[in-house]
Amino acid sequence: MKSAERQRIIVERLRDADQVAVAELASATGASEMTVRRDLDHLASRGVLRRVHGGAVPAAPSGIEPPFAARATDAVGAKRAIAAAAAELIRDGETIVLDSGTTALELARLLRGRPVTVMPLSLHAVRELADDRGVRLLLPGGEPRPGEQALVGPLTCASLRALRFDVAVLSPCAFSLDAGLTAFDLGDAEVKQVALDVAARALVLADGAKWGRAALAHVCPADRPDVVITDPGAPEDQRAALTELGVLVHVAVPLENR
Repeated sequence: MKSAERQRIIVERLRDADQVAVAELASATGASEMTVRRDLDHLASRGVLRRVHGGAVPAAPSGIEPPFAARATDAVGAKRAIAAAAAELIRDGETIVLDSGTTALELARLLRGRPVTVMPLSLHAVRELADDRGVRLLLPGGEPRPGEQALVGPLTCASLRALRFDVAVLSPCAFSLDAGLTAFDLGDAEVKQVALDVAARALVLADGAKWGRAALAHVCPADRPDVVITDPGAPEDQRAALTELGVLVHVAVPLENR
């Protein structure tokens, strides 16, 4: 059994149980306990679960958002590969509304020097692009969320509704076929919804650790985006199911895995 299939089984078991044991997973997958431990360590590094003695437990409740600083150091290779793939899908001269989040910040760095117009929904991305002479930078109104620095509230939504964009780039907190795109914060979910409404096409950046999970606030159904860019950690069966729904799924391979 391939590692992706074993990890899919582990994630599914965690949806139905408060804790899974290494011995139980070894029996379910036909792999050795050492292999299962490596799978658990890999999934823990991606934020999918938390390791405990003898097994693992779910990473966090759906209403608790991991800190931005912690997420910024998680799965960096995958996020950079996803951002690079997204940058290739953005054409010079296009107008872009760029979501908050760590993967979107990686994309902001790649847009430096490009002749594009960008409205970032995060002060982190604003700072990244503020001194760049190639990018035309538009600033929305709104209130930055503490720690996250994501812009939310009626002023942010009004700024978006006053404009039309070629591309909305969204970086959801969680993604699943059943729950769709979800966010931990209600205000963040509303801003994402408006960004979708004012853009001609939507790109979603979701690394494999976000798949099969759901946060508190619904953003949109899974088949609403035009393109979903992920990495090999996303379950193959879910990627295939999303493709059948008409969404283009692009798998970006991190440099360390090539």
